[in-house]
Amino acid sequence: MRQLKIIYFTATQKPCRTTALRVALIVGTILLTINHGSALIAHKMSYSRWVSALLTYMVPFIVSIHGQSTRQILPEERRW
Repeated sequence: MRQLKIIYFTATQKPCRTTALRVALIVGTILLTINHGSALIAHKMSYSRWVSALLTYMVPFIVSIHGQSTRQILPEERRW
């Protein structure tokens, strides 16, 4: 439960959200191009592909927030 509170706290901090948004935009765009580029160009994006495309941006955002919160949780000596 403590970790969820720290993740929530991290997600509400503007610098962390900004970093996560940047990561999501860069990584998400690369993944979207790889996974759905041909469908986008051919104008054959179905509803399920659009949902998948949305998740393509959400996952890097969530992973970035989780990574930033984990950095706050771990003691300095356990960090790489």
